[in-house]
Amino acid sequence: MKDNQSSSIVSTSAIMHSSGKANARIIGSAVAGVSELALFHPVDTVAKRLMSTETQLITLSSPAQTRVNLNNAIFRSCATEGLGQKAMSLFPGVGFGAAYKILQRVYKFGGQPVVLDIMTKRFGKDFDEKFGHKTGRTLLSATSGSLIGIGEIVLLPLDALKVKAQTAPEQLRGRGVVEIFRKEGFGLYRGAGLTAMRNAPGSFALFGGATAAKTYMGVGEDGVRATWTQDAIASCIGATASISVAQPLDVVKTRIQNRPFDSPEGGLTIFRRLIQNEGFGGLFKGLTPKLLVVGPKLIFSFTIAQHLIGYFEHALK
Repeated sequence: MKDNQSSSIVSTSAIMHSSGKANARIIGSAVAGVSELALFHPVDTVAKRLMSTETQLITLSSPAQTRVNLNNAIFRSCATEGLGQKAMSLFPGVGFGAAYKILQRVYKFGGQPVVLDIMTKRFGKDFDEKFGHKTGRTLLSATSGSLIGIGEIVLLPLDALKVKAQTAPEQLRGRGVVEIFRKEGFGLYRGAGLTAMRNAPGSFALFGGATAAKTYMGVGEDGVRATWTQDAIASCIGATASISVAQPLDVVKTRIQNRPFDSPEGGLTIFRRLIQNEGFGGLFKGLTPKLLVVGPKLIFSFTIAQHLIGYFEHALK
């Protein structure tokens, strides 16, 4: 009888612990998504508009013309308006952005630890034997992140609508969300292949870089939890690597998504025209503002997610 009671207590404890970890991951990543959206949606809009501009922006012989080009590319129809209206013009698509960003962060930051737990149980010993414990741990984290990144294409319709609202709002004007989903259907998944190709190495670099940094700092061994500073440093390294690796495919993906809904152009056609008209430098348009955002944005959200997930996992045991 006592054995049955003891077994029941252990089983219940395991279920509660598992539930606590799941709740911790959802709460931590959701808070990160909401916070990131509130602070950094305008910067994301600037980056998306620069990436979708197909004309030469920088004129070395004329700084004044460069300023005009950038002003028109960033503020579009509000380029000649006052500062207040220009600022408000950087908040299009915030509804789609909220749905996408929160779901994305919950899925990505909350889902990667789940996949990592599964992979560690199944392949942890093999990775340790082949690569050593520290490198094996980093590769497991990176690989689980890559798999999560590929699965992120499920959320592509929300991302596509957010990009259209930021770069081509006339395509959405006067149309309801239900109508758009019903009429466009799988057309909203245009660029899914390129998105997966971008997300796989990008997420590999994000989680792998962060884990490598934490391993170097001695975090995670013997249950040692990261401090806010350590989480920030790890996030900075991972985010910088991720954005740099994924940028060329991100430019092509953005241009696919801001095409008219009935445009037949595929990624290869857009890539060829980009190289022909803008050179290889066109693949890195928008990289500077995105890298500038690495500090306050991805570090911010990834740090909050990692730290709060760790905190709530400990608190909800």
